Amino acid sequence: MFRSNRVGWIVGALIAISIFAALAAIGGRQAASPVGAELAPGESEVLRARVLEVVDEGVAGEGEFAQPYQRLRLRLEGGPLSGQELEVEHGLLTLTNQSQLFGAGDRVLVEHLRSAEGEELFFITDHVRSAPLLWLTLLFVAATLLLSRWQGLRSLLGMAVSLAIIVWFIVPQILAGRDPVFIAVAGSVVMMAISLYLVYGWRPKTHVAVAGLLLSLVLTGLLAAWFVSWARLSGFGAEEASFLAVAGVHLDTRGLLLAGIIIGTLGALDDVAIGQSSALFELSSANPRLTWLALLRHGMTIGRDHIAAMVNTLLLAYVGAALPLVLLISANAEPLGMTLNRQIIAEEIVRTLVGSLGLLAGVPLTSLLAATVARRRVAGEHPAVAGGEDQAAG
Repeated sequence: MFRSNRVGWIVGALIAISIFAALAAIGGRQAASPVGAELAPGESEVLRARVLEVVDEGVAGEGEFAQPYQRLRLRLEGGPLSGQELEVEHGLLTLTNQSQLFGAGDRVLVEHLRSAEGEELFFITDHVRSAPLLWLTLLFVAATLLLSRWQGLRSLLGMAVSLAIIVWFIVPQILAGRDPVFIAVAGSVVMMAISLYLVYGWRPKTHVAVAGLLLSLVLTGLLAAWFVSWARLSGFGAEEASFLAVAGVHLDTRGLLLAGIIIGTLGALDDVAIGQSSALFELSSANPRLTWLALLRHGMTIGRDHIAAMVNTLLLAYVGAALPLVLLISANAEPLGMTLNRQIIAEEIVRTLVGSLGLLAGVPLTSLLAATVARRRVAGEHPAVAGGEDQAAG
């Protein structure tokens, strides 16, 4: 029996690692240029290279505008230019600091550009981070499987399904011009339903969690649409939306903002929904004599403690992601009211507060459903208990 479980655990680990590796390869894929094809004027491609030598380094500029620069000798790896060696200057045309300097042996990404005049230009754009990201992923998978075993495996499979839905459904549909809000809600419900059923099985508590999640997501979407429209947010508060417009990708930026709010709330809302549902079903199983109202009261008590932590988690997640922006605003001598009114800040305020309202709504909605379904299950399994409670209530 022990040997069978161990073999199954190893096989499950290999399956999970394979899924993560496949998704990483899909996420990192690039449009391959035809082998040997030359770039037309104005076209560019990204190549991999290895730093052979730091030829020279120093400081460019003066005073506040001083920054380090380097002249590096590289050898290109892969593609039609594989094996070619060249020297590239880094830090003269782009902003750099000490953490962005390179050393011999580093692997880097190089942008190869052919100018309108036909001149070939090479720029270092970034480090190659494949190895640390891969090892971090393997460490995460191994730790999850070690601590949670089969439930951890099911969680990893659910995460893989979620990533697949985002990569293969949500992103392509939004890029194709579909309504971002509808796509976000539909994709979120599907991936969370699959994830919850994979982890917790086909059980009444899972049905309740999915239903509570759906109702809370719809309410979050309605609130987001209302307040985004009322605050006249365009979706251009994030610079990425501007980059999409410059790149010729014409999307509904306001809808994109709404979709981001919905998906951003999903992870914490998933935790609230399954937590409330599991707690109330366990309470009902432990004490079948609890009435519907007693179950609901216990659920709201549990939910209040849960929400206090979840709302703070959501706030810290958004602030942490936007920490450089917070520092930039703090360094700008401007009245607080004017700062909060700026679209880039207002978007984050709406995102945080609407998401928190969605979490708050998830507690009573899921608790109502869980209390109702749990009492009906008790009535079916323990009719004498349920009948006695009904007579006592009467």
